[in-house]
Amino acid sequence: MTQFSLRRYLTENANWLSAGILLTFLSSFGQTFFISVFAGEIRADYGLSHGSWGAIYSAGTTLSAVVMIWAGGLTDIFRVRVLGPVVLAGLVLATLAMALNNWLLLLPLVVFFLRLFGQGMSTHLAQVAMTRWFTATRGKALSIASIGFALGEALLPLIFVAAMGVVEWHWLWAVAAGVIALGIPFLITLLRHERTPQSLAAEYSATGMQNRHWTRREALMHPLFWFMVPAVLGPSAFITAFFFHQVHLAEVKGWLHIQLVALFPVYTGVSLLSMFAAGWALDKWGTARLMSFYQLPIALGFVILSMTTSVGGALVGLIFLGLTVGANSTLPSAFWAEFYGTQHIGAIKALATAVMVFGSAIGPGLTGVLIDTGVSLDTQFLWIGGFFVGVCMLVWTGVTRAARSL
Repeated sequence: MTQFSLRRYLTENANWLSAGILLTFLSSFGQTFFISVFAGEIRADYGLSHGSWGAIYSAGTTLSAVVMIWAGGLTDIFRVRVLGPVVLAGLVLATLAMALNNWLLLLPLVVFFLRLFGQGMSTHLAQVAMTRWFTATRGKALSIASIGFALGEALLPLIFVAAMGVVEWHWLWAVAAGVIALGIPFLITLLRHERTPQSLAAEYSATGMQNRHWTRREALMHPLFWFMVPAVLGPSAFITAFFFHQVHLAEVKGWLHIQLVALFPVYTGVSLLSMFAAGWALDKWGTARLMSFYQLPIALGFVILSMTTSVGGALVGLIFLGLTVGANSTLPSAFWAEFYGTQHIGAIKALATAVMVFGSAIGPGLTGVLIDTGVSLDTQFLWIGGFFVGVCMLVWTGVTRAARSL
């Protein structure tokens, strides 16, 4: 795309792309990289071990994954301009609950709402909107919308870790609620005229395998979906685990927490570059050629993080993690549309999002229990690297077979 046409593309679609960026940025307040900033304070205030906090986090996240199977399908029924403000209002209430709650019994419920409205629905809504609104430039649209993730990862941990030095942590969750609340009128304004009204969705839809639209039930019965499950679950599970245990990782490596957090903007920058590269590549070649290999860098990244004892080594590991995480922001969402069509993309993507959210529940819980039983993060990271190599082999097998039907 030439510079002039890119400028025109951004200008003509500014409102809809900006809505995607806003949703992905505000999803940060329900993402693990933000919640885990407060892990030490939460464990201290509630008297929790690594394993018990991981179990609570996993329970709330798992429940949100189950609800996502139903809630995610609402994107096939309601327009984004209707559903978006409702989702963000739910996220405001969830962040206020974290600020005000002092009861251990309610903590899993607070985590549930943070994960459902933040990581789950805000992310899902943005990605489904980009997938449905854009066809020929789907990769570029998904990449641009995902800038919100990058901004959140780069800025929020640094800002809130620094702020905890002068502000009590509960008040910072109230600040988060205020930021999200300010985003609601902006979203309503941006989507005053939605790009593709739901009534016209079929006119702009694109078919998948066998030149038809697949329902969610049909996708579940197709082998490709199950070949893809580990690829959807893996990055969510273990990137979540990495951020969830960032305080513990810094402690066992002998680093200051702020030293580790200071590396996150580099990780985010690499993710952003990888995200745009993946978006350009999928528009040019499609997802079938890319899905089998994009998780190899994350395998190498975890191996490096396992073996290094220096902050510089951690930076190298994070660069490799960022290469996969950036591509993961665009490729899977486009993959479901390319292989299964867009008419029922909300329902199908809701299943994939539920798997992703479930993965983010497994990661912290599993790694937390292993830490409590004496298995170090270094050992776990080596195992995780091997897992991702196996994932790439599975995806290659499934996609190679299914691509013949495209």
